[in-house]
Formats: sequence, C-alpha cells, structure tokens
Amino acid sequence: MPELDFRAPRLFVDAALREGERIALERNQSNYLGNVLRLSAGETILVFNGRDGEWQAAIEGRKRPDGLSIVAQTRPQDRLPDIAYVFAPLKHARLDYMVQKAVEMGASSLQPVLTRHTQVSRVNGERMRANVIEAAEQCGILSLAHVAEPVALDRFLDKREASRLLVFCDEASDAAGPVQALQAAQAAGSGIDVLIGPEGGFAGEERELLLRQPSILRLSLGPRILRADTAAVAALALVQAALGDWTN
Repeated sequence: MPELDFRAPRLFVDAALREGERIALERNQSNYLGNVLRLSAGETILVFNGRDGEWQAAIEGRKRPDGLSIVAQTRPQDRLPDIAYVFAPLKHARLDYMVQKAVEMGASSLQPVLTRHTQVSRVNGERMRANVIEAAEQCGILSLAHVAEPVALDRFLDKREASRLLVFCDEASDAAGPVQALQAAQAAGSGIDVLIGPEGGFAGEERELLLRQPSILRLSLGPRILRADTAAVAALALVQAALGDWTN
C-alpha cells in the first residue's frame, strides 16, 4: 500500500481524473479551500472521486480558488471488502457518527432497515452520503461506500442473496469467542451483511424471521449492552479482524 500523505488536504470531486484534466470547483469547495484552509493559486491538494484513485492537483484562480489542474496520480484505485453494514436508523448526530465510523471501518455499503422498534422512519440519504464523503476525505479512503435507500427488514431479508453471510449481532447469543465464531463461519467470498438492530431490540416475529435465514451467524458483542452506534464499531472491527481486509 502506498504511503499516505496525511499533511495534504484531500477533496472529493465528482469528475473524471486524469493527467492534465481541469476541473471547476463548486462554490462550497472554493470557500473551503480559500477561506477555511487559506490556500491560493499554485498550491496543491489531493483529490479523489471513488473511481480513478487519488491525484495531486494544483489550485487555479486569481482572487479565489475556482478550479483544479490534475497533475499526477499518487495512489491507484482500491476496492473495499464486500461488507454491507445493515442497521436500524438513529437520530441525527448519532446517525452521522455511525455512518462516519462504518466508513472508517471499511464498510462498502450502508443499508438502513426499518423495524418495529426503529427510532426514526425517515432517513436523509443526502446527509448520509455527505458523511460518507467527509469520512473518506479525512481518513485517506479512496472507495466510497454506497448509500442504499431504507427498506423494511422483511423486504431486505427477502431480497438479499442467500449465499451471503448474515452476521446477526444478537445480545441473546453466547458471549464466548466472537472472533473464533466468525473465523469458523468462513464467508466463502460471497460477501457479508453485518446487522445491528434498534436499541429497543427486534420484535419477536422479526427474530424468528432472522433465525430462519440461510448462512446466518448469531454474534455476541460481549457481556455488556452497547448503544447502536458503539455496536457498529465493535461489530465491524470483529468482522474485519476475522474475515475482512485486516487479515492476510
């Protein structure tokens, strides 16, 4: 893996990246570079689009930054492990936090599911995507997690591929050896869905439906009850350590 440059500012741009390309900056990007970072024409930043890797770009503009000139590629595009984070939505700031941490932990897609005890029924997809981009900019991430539309839990379970491993984070399961349990499950290259329910827990019929799913692993997150946003980090860390890109 090429060495990361943690000192250079990084910016997501929704445009093709290639040497010599010129990209017009949006107003908020111009304000961020000029007024927040105090950068001016001739200085360089790093840019990425989630498709073409990371590139060095020179700032253009007279009075304020208004464009970028793409100079050279600094890192090739990578691929995230096929790990979907499936969760019951939370309110505002806690949802923002959960999305950012799921991205930092390497989730490739974010799937909100609506359950009997879900705290909120409406999800702001644009705000979720903004948090995905912010986390990627700050943490040197090249691939952007896909933000899916919210669906009812039963519909999600009906539509998901049966060959994917469903990691059901269940407070009622055996608390012993979660890493060993994951390693024994062996995702077999078909992808992993990590499911965290609402803080009120799943309803009885929802649990029954979950336990009938093929390729399911009931996973304990330890002897303590975790809030949903904390559970996101704990569950994804376990999955990445046992089956994801933290392994060899």
